[in-house]
Amino acid sequence: MMTKDTLLKVEHLSMKFGGLMAINDFSFEVRRGEITALIGPNGAGKTTVFNCITGFYKPTMGMITLTLQDGRQHLLERLPDFEITKKAKVARTFQNIRLFSGLTVLENLLVAQHNALMKASGYTVLGLLGLPAYKRAANAAIEKAKYWLEKADLVDRADDPAGDLPYGAQRRLEIARAMCTGPELLCLDEPAAGLNPKESLALNALLRSIRDEGTSLLLIEHDMSVVMEISDHVVVLEYGQKISDGTPDHVKNDPKVIAAYLGVEDEELDEAIHEVEAVAGGKI
Repeated sequence: MMTKDTLLKVEHLSMKFGGLMAINDFSFEVRRGEITALIGPNGAGKTTVFNCITGFYKPTMGMITLTLQDGRQHLLERLPDFEITKKAKVARTFQNIRLFSGLTVLENLLVAQHNALMKASGYTVLGLLGLPAYKRAANAAIEKAKYWLEKADLVDRADDPAGDLPYGAQRRLEIARAMCTGPELLCLDEPAAGLNPKESLALNALLRSIRDEGTSLLLIEHDMSVVMEISDHVVVLEYGQKISDGTPDHVKNDPKVIAAYLGVEDEELDEAIHEVEAVAGGKI
């Protein structure tokens, strides 16, 4: 039974590529109004989980249930990727920035609202006639774009080509563009990758503000300073299996997590746990 505050529930997810089991019986939840981080060593299967949630892969086994605020439920493993965005209100960014570099910053945010504008235009006819319903939708799209320009601290660059922005600003623009689709769940694939400390701070502030306004976030991140600073909930993968799940403090002190990041073999885990307990004074 799904609890009231659960937005996304992943149950017994498995993904097999030929003879390789990339994800094996993986279950976790994303709670509404929280930032959940999915972490683990390289090759753990994090991006594969993301691809299953956002419809790029169809899992070999398992159920992925998303419950919207209005109570509607969607089984994401049964939906094509475009319907996951449209119907289930899931937005995603990628490791590699995918902006329209030749369009302006403002135009990138308007493009994200293309579906709503096309519907309001009657698929061009009402827009060409300039009828009131389309004008209202166009004005609403511009206001939403302006709002996210402010949130992402990009107002002064609104008319600049997106490709001219510094790297950190491009990351914030990509997130702002995703938010213009009105998601209830925002999935971010390594949003802090390549950022300097100042840019990371600006990113953290943006992600917290998105969470505080009611959008839940699920992120993959290798920068542990970002994960531990902004996450409410951390899930750890190793070789496609969950090894830890809890608060940032719980996870960073979990001997299994420490052993995984140090590359300790299974038979050495007990010894590693004893070493960690000794360093921590037996308080783990």
